[in-house]
Amino acid sequence: MNTGRYAVALDLHHKTVLVVGAGEVAARKARGLLDVGATVRVVAPRIAPALKALLGPSCSLLRRGFADEDVAGATLAFAATDDPEVNARVLAAARARGVPACDASDGARGDFTTPAVHRSGPLTFAVDSGGGAPGFAARLRDELAGRYDARYGRATIALERLREYLGVVATPEKRARVLRAFAARPIDELAAMNAVEVENAADEALANDPSHRGAPVQRALVVATRASALALWQARFVMARLAERGVACELLEVSTHGDRVLDRPLAALGDDGIFVKELERALRERRADLAVHSCKDLPSVQPDDMRLAAILERADPRDAFCSERYGSFDELPAGASVGTSSPRRRAQLAALRADLRYDDLRGNVDTRLRKLREGRYDAIVLAVAGLERLGVRARHTVPFESSTLLGAAGQGALAVECREDDADLAERLHDILADPKTERAVAAERAVLRGLDAGCQAPIGAQAREREGTLELVALAACGDGARVLRASARAPVTDLASADALGIAVARTLRADGADDVLGRASPLAGTLFLLARTQGRESRIGPALRSAGAEVVEAHDEHAAHAALGSRIPDVLLFPSSGSVATLGAYLRDLRADGCRPLVAAMGPASAAAASEHGFPPDAVASEPAVAAFVQTITQLALERTVTP
Repeated sequence: MNTGRYAVALDLHHKTVLVVGAGEVAARKARGLLDVGATVRVVAPRIAPALKALLGPSCSLLRRGFADEDVAGATLAFAATDDPEVNARVLAAARARGVPACDASDGARGDFTTPAVHRSGPLTFAVDSGGGAPGFAARLRDELAGRYDARYGRATIALERLREYLGVVATPEKRARVLRAFAARPIDELAAMNAVEVENAADEALANDPSHRGAPVQRALVVATRASALALWQARFVMARLAERGVACELLEVSTHGDRVLDRPLAALGDDGIFVKELERALRERRADLAVHSCKDLPSVQPDDMRLAAILERADPRDAFCSERYGSFDELPAGASVGTSSPRRRAQLAALRADLRYDDLRGNVDTRLRKLREGRYDAIVLAVAGLERLGVRARHTVPFESSTLLGAAGQGALAVECREDDADLAERLHDILADPKTERAVAAERAVLRGLDAGCQAPIGAQAREREGTLELVALAACGDGARVLRASARAPVTDLASADALGIAVARTLRADGADDVLGRASPLAGTLFLLARTQGRESRIGPALRSAGAEVVEAHDEHAAHAALGSRIPDVLLFPSSGSVATLGAYLRDLRADGCRPLVAAMGPASAAAASEHGFPPDAVASEPAVAAFVQTITQLALERTVTP
C-alpha cells in the first residue's frame, strides 16, 4: 500500500522550531526537540507545569495567542493546542511560508507526524504508523528498546570514529571496503573499542588491504591545528583533500595564546599571530609537518623559517549580522548591544551606527552563538565562512555586503603553512591544495597590511576579486571609534603573486598618503627619516615594516641599480646593513656616495656586517647588541633619534 510517506532524519541542531500550545502534548514535543539540540519557541496564553520546567536559554515562551508571523524564521511548526481551529490556523500560516507543520491532534492534516523513537547513543530507531496506530508503534518501540540496548549505541560511536579517521588517512575506495568489513563485526567487539583501538584496528585493516600489499609504508603527516570546532573542521577538510591524493595525516591539537586568554579583548593580547605562534612552534620543534590556519589570523609578514605552502579556494568572505530578536542591523534600537572581538568590525559598524553599544565578545563560534541565545547581546557579528562550515546560524543571520562591512585580509580562505626548509613537502601541498585565483587575491590583501605595517588585529579591511585576468582590490583603514574611515581601491592585470603583491602595496601607499597612519593612531618618531636597507634575498624583511610603523621611509635594494632607481637624487639619512653580504650588494653605490662626499649614518646588525661596512669606507655609527631583528631595530631607532642627520 502506497501511503505517500517518506522517512527522513532531520538535523535540528540550533534550528528554531515553533510549538503552539502549552499542555502535556506540547511539553512532550518541546522535550524531544530540546533533546536533539533545537531552539524551541513556544506560543501560548497559558503554560502547564511540565512545559514551564523546560523554559531556559534554548526554550522561550511568548505568553499570548498565536499570530501568523510567529511562523517566520522557523524550520518546523507544531500545532499542539486542544483547539482545532487554532491548529488549522497554524498549519495554514506555516504552509503559506513553506514551513512543514505537524498537527499533533490529527496526523492526517499535517505535513508530517513524529514517530515513536528509541535512542541508543547516536543510534535512533523510529517507528511510524502514519498516525493510524500510535499504540502499536509504541509497543514496537519498546520491543526495539529491549532488543537493541546501550551496546549498539557504543558500537555506532566506534563506527563513527572509524569513518572520521578513515576520512583523513584512506582513499574513498579503501575507506568503503574497511567500513563494510567493520560493520559486519560482532556488536560486543565494536562496543568495547575506544578511540585508540579504533585507529589501531583501522591501520591494521589498511595494511592488510589487497591494494596496499607490497606498497611502501609511508609515515602519516602531522597536521597542527587549534582545538576549536571550527579549526578542527578546517584541519580535517585539508586532511580529507590530502587523503584523496593518497596522503595520510594525523591531527595535533595545539592550544594558542588567543584561545587560552578569554578575559581580555583580542587587541589587548598583541597585534599579530596570537592564534598562530604556538602552531609554528610545533613546526619548528618538528612535532608537526604542516599547520592549518584561518588566513585572516596570519601575521602580515611570515617568519624567515616558515612558508605558506598553499592557500585554498576561498569561501564566502563576508561578515554576518546575527540576532535572535532583530531581523537586521538597521532594526536594532538605539543603545542595543553588539558583540564583536574585531577592531575592524567594531570601527566600521560604529561608523554606520554610533548609537549602538559595541561590547567585546570572545570564544569559539558555538560559544558566541550560545551567549547570543542567552540574551547577553542583542546581536553579534561573525564570519559567514565559519557559520557555513559548521552549519550553524542565529535565528536572524544576514550577511553584510562588502560595500557596507569590508572583510579582513584573507577572510574566508584557509592557509597551509610548513617549514621553509621542507621544500618538497611545500611543493606537494601546493600541487594538491592551492587555488591560484585565491592565492593572488589573498597576496594583494596581505600586501595592504604589510604596506601599512599592520597586523591581523588592526582596524583594516581588504578584499580582492579577480575577473578575467584583472584583480580588483578594495581596502580601508579606520580609527577605533569609526569616526574616520579611509578607503582606497585599484585594479590591475595580474599574472603572478608578484603583480598581485604590487597592487596591494600601491593601495597601501594611497591609504598612507591619505593619512592612514594618523587614522590608525600611530606615533611617528621617525617621520621624515629616509633609510636605505641593503638586502641579499627576495623575501620580505621584518626590519622595513618595523621602521615604517614608526613613520620612517625605507627603501630596500638588492644592488646599486635598485638603489639609484628608488632614490634618484636623494641621499639616505641612514644606511642599514643587516649582514656582511648585504654590504657587498651595494658596493658600487657606496663608492658613488664616497665620490660625491656623502656620509649618511650607518647601522650594522652584528660584528661581521660592521667589519664589512668599515672595509667599504663606511664604519658603523651603531652596532646592534646582538644579531637579531628586534635589537637591530631598537639600535636603528635610537641612532636616528639621537643624531642630527647631515648629508
